Amino acid sequence: MKRFATGLVLRITGVALTGGGLVYALLTLPAGRWVWMSVGVVGLVWQTAGLYGYVTGVNRKLTRFLESVQYADFAVAFKADSTLGPSFRDLNEQFNAVLDAFRQARAEKETNLQYLNTIVQHVSVGLLSFDTGGNVELVNQAALRLLGIYRLRQLSELQATHPELVTLFQATTPTGPTVYQTDEQVELSVRCTQVRLRGRLVTLVSLQNIHPELQRKELEAWQNLTNVLRHEIMNSVTPIVSLVGTMQQIVDTELVGMAQTTDVSESISDLRMALSTIENRGRGIMRFVDAYRHFTTIPPPKLAEVAVATLLQTVVKLVQPDSQQRDVTIELMPLPAQLRIAADANQIEMVLLNLIRNAIESLIDWPGPVIRIDAYSADNRVGIRITDNGPGIEPEALEKIFIPFFTTKKTGSGIGLSLSRQIMQLHGGQLTVVSSPGQGSTFTLVFG
Repeated sequence: MKRFATGLVLRITGVALTGGGLVYALLTLPAGRWVWMSVGVVGLVWQTAGLYGYVTGVNRKLTRFLESVQYADFAVAFKADSTLGPSFRDLNEQFNAVLDAFRQARAEKETNLQYLNTIVQHVSVGLLSFDTGGNVELVNQAALRLLGIYRLRQLSELQATHPELVTLFQATTPTGPTVYQTDEQVELSVRCTQVRLRGRLVTLVSLQNIHPELQRKELEAWQNLTNVLRHEIMNSVTPIVSLVGTMQQIVDTELVGMAQTTDVSESISDLRMALSTIENRGRGIMRFVDAYRHFTTIPPPKLAEVAVATLLQTVVKLVQPDSQQRDVTIELMPLPAQLRIAADANQIEMVLLNLIRNAIESLIDWPGPVIRIDAYSADNRVGIRITDNGPGIEPEALEKIFIPFFTTKKTGSGIGLSLSRQIMQLHGGQLTVVSSPGQGSTFTLVFG
């Protein structure tokens, strides 16, 4: 502070001396005084400007500091080694310390924002927010994937593909969970919440695909029903079959010897045939019901890394005898060697064999029968597709093909596709189908 005061006194003294010199020159110098006075005026102005700048230096520094805070320009630095004295050096150091604290706070804020954005993009639940004007302020990759688009800036962009969803989003009051189906394999649970941020009304929307969960619940319901039916049928049919066997023994050992007339002999023969028919049908029902025991007792998959190319090549070799016998061409498309899945190879092999054999059977008597097998990787998922160019599946049957007991074959048990879907669900994946009458069918196994 003493240095500042000394500098101030020296500058004031210089201004006073220069002013006094000008007065003296004006009064005492008769000739050439205007030249000296011009020089003196310039010097006086220069000294006065220096004095003003010296005195207002702190104000300018304070203004720079406040402007840097106002405009978030924290790259400004104040010279800490001031020659004006310790107090000014302390002032500069405090300015720098405050700006450094602001820099640290902004860095932490940006880090937290980046962290939250990473979380939003990472979660599997779709999230988006928009203002009252329909401007989308936030949307994560899960939402874009569920909606089948690659970007979303305005809510009106959804009018072409999901008009009902836009109406749901723009409801004036927040809604509880609402189910919206985008396609056959995506059923969205939609929840809307409105929040007010600094006077602006913002709507936050969450989207979650509940289709796999609904499939799992449906499968559990069918399994429970199957268990009950199997238990009740086996308990009822087993004693019937046992009693029929006893009655056949009685007929063979006691009644045959008692038959004296042709009419009685024919009646006994009819009785024996009827009992045999009842026994055969009863045992057939027992075998049929026992087959569904496998539907409810699938062991947990033993997951291991499986090369998709090797898996498909093995499956194709196993079905080649059937396909060649029925003149069906199987095309295995080129596959990347690095394409791998975490799966139980035996269980997935069983699923693929079932799907390919179903396709072969559907192509009997169909002109130019071809089955194409390929695989792909997208969105951290691996898919295996089995496509045939056969007659396709009728819409009525397409809705039921994964239901246990349902079959369109004359000799089918109706368990193959149900079992295949259950195996895929145990792998955390999905088994889907797309089919149109006369245009073939595509079954897709999705892993991940």
